[in-house]
Amino acid sequence: MFVDTHTHLYSEEFTADIDEAIKKAIDAGVEKFFLPNIDSSSVDGMHYLCEKYPQYCFPMMGLHPCSVKEDYKEELAIAYNYLQTKKYVAIGEIGIDLYWDKTFYTQQVEAFEQQINWALEFNLPIVIHCRNSFEEIYEVLCSFKKLPKGIFHCFSGNEEQAKKIIDNTGFKLGIGGVITFKNSGLDRAVENIDLTHLVLETDSPYLAPVPYRGKRNQSAYIPLIAAKIADIKKCSLLEVATSTTANAKEIFGWL
Repeated sequence: MFVDTHTHLYSEEFTADIDEAIKKAIDAGVEKFFLPNIDSSSVDGMHYLCEKYPQYCFPMMGLHPCSVKEDYKEELAIAYNYLQTKKYVAIGEIGIDLYWDKTFYTQQVEAFEQQINWALEFNLPIVIHCRNSFEEIYEVLCSFKKLPKGIFHCFSGNEEQAKKIIDNTGFKLGIGGVITFKNSGLDRAVENIDLTHLVLETDSPYLAPVPYRGKRNQSAYIPLIAAKIADIKKCSLLEVATSTTANAKEIFGWL
C-alpha cells in the first residue's frame, strides 16, 4: 500500500474527472490521500471531497504562505475557527515562500509561528511549505523549545539540509516527482538518507514525475516516485512502500 501525503485533489484541475483520478490511484495501490488546505477559498472543496471519500481522503487546515496578504489575520481567524469545530489530521500547508514575492515576509513568519502553536495546542503535526526559504524556516523551528511532528513537504534541498531537518526536528521529508527530474540533485540528497525519514507525495496537480513531467500530476503516479527511490536506494519497491507508509502513519496516525 502507498500513501500520498500531499495532494490537492480538490483543485479545479480535477473537476472533470476526480472520481476517475481517485479510482486510478486506488487501482495503483495508493489508498490514502492527505489534502492540505490553501486558504478560505479552498476549504469547501476540500471538505466536500473528504466527506465523499471518508475512507481515503483526509483534510488538513492551515494558511499557505502564498496566501498571506493584507487580510492574513482574517484568514488565520477563519482557519482557527475551523480547527475548533471540525476534525483535521494536520496543520498545513504552512511555512515561508520567498520565491514569488517577499512583500509579506514578516507576516509569513508571524503566520507560520502562530500555526505551529496551533499544532501544539491541538496536538497535530505540521506540513511545511518551504521555497527559497530553508534558513528562514529552520530559524523559526529552532526558536521553539518544543515542536510537533511534521513533514517538510516537497523537500528539494541537499543532503546537509536533510540531515539538519532530521537531526534537529525529527521531521520527515516529503519526496515527490522532483526526484525523477534529471538535474534536480535530489537523488544525491536522498541516497544517504534512511527510508525511515521519507514519505511519498505528489503535490498534484503540480510537479508530475517523469515521464509525465509538464502534464497534470495525480496520485496514481506515487508508484513512479517510489520506484525511483527504490532505484536510488538499491532496494525493492516493497521496502519503499512499507517504510514510507509506516512513516506516514507515524505522522498522521491511522484513521
